Amino acid sequence: MALQREYGKECPYIPAGPFKIRLPGVHYKFEVADYIQGLLMCAVCLGAVPILQQYLGMPFGVALAIVTLNGILYCTHVLLGDPVVPGWVTPAIPLLLLYISQFPMGPERVQALIAFELSLGLFAAFLGITGLGKKIITLIPNCVQAGIIIGAGIAAVNTVFGQTGYFTKYPISIVICIGLAFWMLFSNFFKSLRHKNKFFQTLSNLGVLPCILLAVVVAPLVGKTAWPSIQWGFSAPAFGELWGHWTFWSIGFPSAKMFIQAIPMVFSAYVILFGEMIQAQALLQDASKARPDELIDYNPNRSHLIFGLRNCLMAIIGPDITMCGPLWAAMQVVVCDRYTHGKKSMDSIYGGTGSFRFGTLTGYFLLPIVTLVTPILNIALALTMMVQGYVSVRIGILKARTMNDLGIAGVMAAVIVARGAAWGLAVGIVLSLLVLLGNKKEYDVDVFARDEEKVEVKAAAEAEPELVAAK
Repeated sequence: MALQREYGKECPYIPAGPFKIRLPGVHYKFEVADYIQGLLMCAVCLGAVPILQQYLGMPFGVALAIVTLNGILYCTHVLLGDPVVPGWVTPAIPLLLLYISQFPMGPERVQALIAFELSLGLFAAFLGITGLGKKIITLIPNCVQAGIIIGAGIAAVNTVFGQTGYFTKYPISIVICIGLAFWMLFSNFFKSLRHKNKFFQTLSNLGVLPCILLAVVVAPLVGKTAWPSIQWGFSAPAFGELWGHWTFWSIGFPSAKMFIQAIPMVFSAYVILFGEMIQAQALLQDASKARPDELIDYNPNRSHLIFGLRNCLMAIIGPDITMCGPLWAAMQVVVCDRYTHGKKSMDSIYGGTGSFRFGTLTGYFLLPIVTLVTPILNIALALTMMVQGYVSVRIGILKARTMNDLGIAGVMAAVIVARGAAWGLAVGIVLSLLVLLGNKKEYDVDVFARDEEKVEVKAAAEAEPELVAAK
């Protein structure tokens, strides 16, 4: 029996310095509905397997071991007081793929990944301890932030539609499944159906799972994959092989040069991470308005510490291309939505987020689920990348405040895709200095201006201020 929560107070916890320890069944009620949903949605997390196989050359069992270790660490967020559904740093994955591809396949590429992930983890943990995270991000110009996020979005789409992308292998499956996903996630018409019909509401609450299950059927029908060969029992992640052949104590510790080379990529990933924390805070604030019975404590510094330590640990025991992020936005939205329906629907936000991640962790060990989705993991990954690309481009453009911001961001994004994060950051910094240094706000053109004549006048003012003054 979970401890009772006083009205308007926090969920019970054990204080532990910056952390608030909460145990399922002791400090919050276990939510069966969210656990079952997590059990099914582990299929999305397994999409990391083909990335690890393709870019690091890992066997399936080793890649599954890394996904499982990451899944265990997902549970630390709620355990230590962070009321979120954590996930990958999805927008940064395409940038990281570009980065590690500069290194030859084999131990050197794995060492480069270890250097990056360890640096990212230590940097995030340092910012969490000192509380400097929010201050640092305010020093980054809007155009540079926008360029990184847009570049990540375009790179995500490129992993699907590029010359060696997944679309060339699974064109029909990707078109059908991604089409359904975009309709369900972004169509205003579908949103209207969701509010009117319980079937569409249930479908919406499942996130992208219906699209993945559709791929299980469509891909074999068009002859691109085999039908799933369902096996019963439990999966066998190859932890021994992982620790014996893919960690720094077996392949050697990264050189100092690799840590220096990783700095631009660390910076780029952190900008994206910070955006995800802002999104998590906004979602929780909106949810809390409907539930005055529970005080939700979201602390960005604590979140920094948790995902920083997760990245450090994964760099040591299982280098991970998907990285350890603070938020799985799509599922956080689903959990928060059910939370707003009242205490009978979900007693505590910690119960929903914690139970969901316990569900995904269980799913990794259930062989029927793993074997069901194994043939279409590449399609599931393509789906994830396309959705992320759409969202990243949209968010990146909204980061821009002026026409100059948008222009710099566009050039920077293109360079990131073509040459990687280091070149993109260098171009973004140089363009910011050339274009924005000494800038006067009265000459800026608002990127969201609606009055065309006003835009033309502002643009002219920027180019020929004397002529406009004469008019």
